[in-house]
Amino acid sequence: MPKKVPEPGFYWHYKHDPEGAINNFAYEVVGIGFHTEDNAREGEEHFLVYRPLYESSVYRASRELGIPCFDNRPLDMWMGTVEKDGKTIPRYVRVTDAATLVELEKIRDTMYP
Repeated sequence: MPKKVPEPGFYWHYKHDPEGAINNFAYEVVGIGFHTEDNAREGEEHFLVYRPLYESSVYRASRELGIPCFDNRPLDMWMGTVEKDGKTIPRYVRVTDAATLVELEKIRDTMYP
């Protein structure tokens, strides 16, 4: 089992621009995926299952195929940190502001009915 997992909900990637659109580099975490093979590479046994809240290949695939499509990223990478402007910061940060959550829910519901 993974040692640490994020809560389902909305997150911003560290590249999110707070001065830009509310949904730039915004994502909805929907679950955890487990590799089906015993010989998975180390660090790729578990995946974060999520979808972007901006137009992307996953959004276009969901529309074209008519079924929900998702991105998958190794869980360790999602939970990891990056260097930015000489500082170590989380790769993804949970969105907690109530008004922002309402707006992101509206975007999600429009993009992924």
